[in-house]
Amino acid sequence: MSRSAKKGPFVDPKLLKKISKLPSGSNTVIKTWSRASEISPEMVGYKFGVHNGKVFNEVLIKEEMVGHRLGEFSLTRKFTKHGGKMQRELETAQAQAEVTKAQAAKTAPVAGKK
Repeated sequence: MSRSAKKGPFVDPKLLKKISKLPSGSNTVIKTWSRASEISPEMVGYKFGVHNGKVFNEVLIKEEMVGHRLGEFSLTRKFTKHGGKMQRELETAQAQAEVTKAQAAKTAPVAGKK
């Protein structure tokens, strides 16, 4: 549920202070544990290291992210593929098919050249 309109969006004051110290478009990563902070327009163009409980994931803030929370872009759970052995066999078959297709395209004569 969203925060009350009367209170306004929550942005960690420490983050705003860190942003004000850096020049705009700076490449330095601003580390933060404040996953609940909303992304404000002042943050656009900066890189944040958002902690996910184990490591800091780098997030480059873009215009479309304004209004979302920082934690939305730093996932806390690692996704592992489904499928196991059968899936691996399918993936290797697809990779092999792509390789043969690329080789066939390389060896085929180019139309229109004389």
